[in-house]
Amino acid sequence: MVEPFRRKVNYYETDRMNIVHHSNYARYLEEARLDYMIKVGIAYDELEKKGIIIPVLELHDRYIKSIGFGDIIEVHVHIVKLTAVRFRVKYEIYNVETGELVHTAETAHAFVDDKFAPLNLKRHFPDEYATFEKYLELDYNNEA
Repeated sequence: MVEPFRRKVNYYETDRMNIVHHSNYARYLEEARLDYMIKVGIAYDELEKKGIIIPVLELHDRYIKSIGFGDIIEVHVHIVKLTAVRFRVKYEIYNVETGELVHTAETAHAFVDDKFAPLNLKRHFPDEYATFEKYLELDYNNEA
C-alpha cells in the first residue's frame, strides 16, 4: 500500500458554517492522485513531457461527514481498473483526529496524446503501463 496523502484544511476552503465547500473535494482528490503518482514512480509532469495526458472523464463523490478549518485529512488512493487506454481510481478521505471516514469518491481517466487523441499506453509506453499495472488493486471492492 502506498502511503496516504495528508493535508490540513485551509480557512478559505470553508463556508460560514466552517464546513469545507463541496467544490474543494475535487482539489483534494487531484492533490492526492498526483502525490500518489509521484510515490509510485509515474509523476504527472514526467508523463506530460513524454506526451501522455490524463484527463478526468468522470467524478463521483459521496459526502459522509463534514470536515472544517484546521482538520487534517488523509486521502487513500487506489487504482481499481486499468485498460490500455483508461483507468479508474477510488479514494477514501479520513479525518485524522477522529479516524472517521468522511468522504469516498471515484474518478475515471483516459490516456490521450497532446492532441487529445486516445493513446494506447500499453503499446506505446509499456514501462509506464507496467507501473500502473503493478499498483492495480483488483481485490479492492469498497464502493465509492
